[in-house]
Amino acid sequence: MSVDAKDFKQAMRQCAGAVALVTVGAEHGKRTGLTVTSACSLSDNPPSLIVCVNRNASAHARIREEGAFAINFLQEDHALLALTFSGQKGVNGDDRFAFGQWTRGATGAPVLTDAVAAFDCVLMQEFETRTHSIFVGEVRGATHSEGAAPLVYLRSSFHVPHEIRETVSVGDLDSRHLSWTDFS
Repeated sequence: MSVDAKDFKQAMRQCAGAVALVTVGAEHGKRTGLTVTSACSLSDNPPSLIVCVNRNASAHARIREEGAFAINFLQEDHALLALTFSGQKGVNGDDRFAFGQWTRGATGAPVLTDAVAAFDCVLMQEFETRTHSIFVGEVRGATHSEGAAPLVYLRSSFHVPHEIRETVSVGDLDSRHLSWTDFS
């Protein structure tokens, strides 16, 4: 039994995702990237992440060619950057890097200097599905900005976490009954 694609998309819109830019290309003129909510950590031994990239995206073939990419998690001030890299502003390829402050990672991949967190990765493995590839990247460099509020995508809009719910910490009365062992 299969779920209707429309129903699947509607259900997924209820799940908040961290907004990130996947960037690739060591040389100016050959850089590209895309906006995703499909990036997450895989392991800390070795430090690695996964990201799902549509095979029709311009970055897909470039990740394979370069063997490296960066995952740049965005902060609240980066909503227009997210739209630019999603193609909604009509800007393509290397021209997208005219927006934002960029540096070059150890792998050569473009790294956003004021990202909430940025991970410079070498491509370790790839798994193909019908429409996407799951890229596994081993982290070669990481930066972060503790004061920045992360940008998330939920219900077809950008948000920052404090809009969704006030911060809950382990010391809060309502969360004291929970422990980390409950989640493992």
